[in-house]
Formats: sequence, C-alpha cells, structure tokens
Amino acid sequence: MSRPRQTPGRRRAFSRCTRGGAALEFALIATPFLGLLVAIVETGLVFFAGQVLQASTAQAARQIMTGQAQAQGLTAAQFQQAVCNGAGGLFNCASLSVNVQTFTSFAAMTRLNPVQGGAINPALLTFQPGIAGNIELVQVYYPWPVGPNIFGVNLANLGGSSSLLIATSVFRNEPY
Repeated sequence: MSRPRQTPGRRRAFSRCTRGGAALEFALIATPFLGLLVAIVETGLVFFAGQVLQASTAQAARQIMTGQAQAQGLTAAQFQQAVCNGAGGLFNCASLSVNVQTFTSFAAMTRLNPVQGGAINPALLTFQPGIAGNIELVQVYYPWPVGPNIFGVNLANLGGSSSLLIATSVFRNEPY
C-alpha cells in the first residue's frame, strides 16, 4: 500500500480543522477527572466499611453488656467471629482484632493504640468482658486495603497500603 501524497493545500486545511477540538479537550480533562472519581469512590468505600464495622461491633458488644458472653464463657476468637458474622462478609475475619477492657469508672478509661511499626500488635490486645456494673470499652480493629496514592490522596495510615478502621463501643454492663 502506498501512502497518498499530501499537498500543501491539504496540510493547511488540516491545520484549520477544529472538528477534533472536543476530543482533545476531553483527553486533557479525562485523566484528572478519572483520578478524582477513583479517589471519591475509594473514600466512600472506606467510610462504608467503617460504618459496617461499627454497627457489627455494637451488635456483638450487646452480648457483653447483657451478660450473655460471660454466661457462655465467650472467648476473644468467638467474639471476633460474632463481629464478623454481623458484617455480612465484608471483612476477612482473620484480620479482625478485638480488644475488650474493663474499667470501674468512665474517668479511669484509657484507649489502647495497638499499632506498632505500621502494624497491629496482637500481644497488646486483651479480652476482659467484666461483670455486672463494670464499664466496658470494646474496640475492633481492621486493616482495610486501599489503593495507591492518586493525586496526593493517600488514605493509608498503616504499612502495606492499609487504612486502620476502628470501631468502638463504650457501655456499662447491665445488672444481670
């Protein structure tokens, strides 16, 4: 196949043509628009996952508040599974970390930060469901995987491109 020769008149006509202007403008704007769209969707997913984790934590914490966990001798692994069951399959159950602390007053309450070196240290976690009248602090941690840093939007706050989701429930055990 031979290429047709372009005449100088055709070149001038091509340079004055504006029919591809919309395609060129779209090409200039498409990359930032798609990047922003991906960042918005990813941020929405992190907030959605955080809300699901909070709701399932509150639901599972009711077992401690009402004394069911203490009566059944619930272990940390069983409580973790109860949280995971309430999440509707959104989380990898093995990656959930549970911390349950007992306090005698709200003023004495201190929150635990189990993150060391960019990862959750399971040795710092406890499971103490307490007795009737105790104040309980239930915390559930989950490293939610996030995508790469796009246009300066980086949601990762743990090592390995993960964002730490924390669900907390504080209550006084009922007089069971």
